[in-house]
Amino acid sequence: MTTSTRGTRVPAVLVLEDGRTFRGRAYGAVGVTFGEAVFSTGMTGYQETLTDPSYHRQVVVMTAPHVGNTGVNDEDPESSRIWVSGYVVRDPARVPSNWRSRRSLDEELAAQGVVGISGVDTRALTRHLRERGAMRVGIFSGNALPDEGTMLAEVRQAPEMKGADLSAEVATKEAYVVPAIGPDGEAVPVGGARFTVAAVDLGIKGMTPHRMAERGIEVHVLPATATVEDVYAVAPDGVFFSNGPGDPATADHAVSVMRGVLERRTPLFGICFGNQILGRALGFGTYKLKYGHRGINQPVQDRTTGKVEVTAHNHGFAVDAPLDKVSETPYGRAEVSHVCLNDDVVEGLQLLDQPAFSVQYHPEAAAGPHDAAYLFDRFVSLMEGQRA
Repeated sequence: MTTSTRGTRVPAVLVLEDGRTFRGRAYGAVGVTFGEAVFSTGMTGYQETLTDPSYHRQVVVMTAPHVGNTGVNDEDPESSRIWVSGYVVRDPARVPSNWRSRRSLDEELAAQGVVGISGVDTRALTRHLRERGAMRVGIFSGNALPDEGTMLAEVRQAPEMKGADLSAEVATKEAYVVPAIGPDGEAVPVGGARFTVAAVDLGIKGMTPHRMAERGIEVHVLPATATVEDVYAVAPDGVFFSNGPGDPATADHAVSVMRGVLERRTPLFGICFGNQILGRALGFGTYKLKYGHRGINQPVQDRTTGKVEVTAHNHGFAVDAPLDKVSETPYGRAEVSHVCLNDDVVEGLQLLDQPAFSVQYHPEAAAGPHDAAYLFDRFVSLMEGQRA
């Protein structure tokens, strides 16, 4: 049961599973929510963050102190709804100020039943999560708050992110087509595109197929439950595996489908969860990061060029692959192509004997810098080479 907090000062409490509590005011909807507490270091792009399906079942703490000043518009959402389980901000904007704004952020959160909390010392909360790691959390708001012992017990009963299989919960249920965009800016009729790509939706963001469409690609977005036969039914020139939530160790179906693509040597591109799926398909393990990478300012080096990119991230798991050597896999030689300069986490993989690569971050830049846009061009080059 949730209600709006617009214009009120309803008390709220954030309770971490280790017993640390933060008190503040309700923001968005009033009620109770649970999830994994994570922090995002982006100073802008909150609307894209909220609507990113990869944040399903996570309570996002914004490290930027002032949030909501540009309001909410109808152009920037990355999916049809807000996916975060809860939202934590320090100083919410009282009045949005942007020519594209249609409503305030707290109104949007309330309308979609998203329980949040404001007035929290997010700096202290972020330092706590950095030191102790991402953990389960609950936000409780309203005039009849339970005692702290009861709240803590409820938080500790919530499911953990490790072992969570979530892709099917956020992916499309029915296949759909994003048409290619021609030089005149108009949609290309189905079947008339430069290339056709089958995109397996594990939690895809709307800007990702758009970036491919801009390059003359007709994108067939398929459900997470799609089979190898479903993928090849669209006669793809390339196959794409998207971002998404949950533990990659549970994604056996997606790994099986990707192995089917690798066996056929079709050009393949994966991002975020898709990178972890490629890692598993090649025989590498995955593991949970202490607090993950989330934000739009993460430095990554492309080891194939030496270029350093500032990139958009949202991942709590990573691939366990050797940084210092080429690995032999059932599909040929593989190497780590990208690495995070903050902590040496694997940020990309590529096969050396067939056209397949992936990155751990979000090159569609929604929100975020455009440093990694070239990766879509790299995918096009693979399809051109395969066709030739």
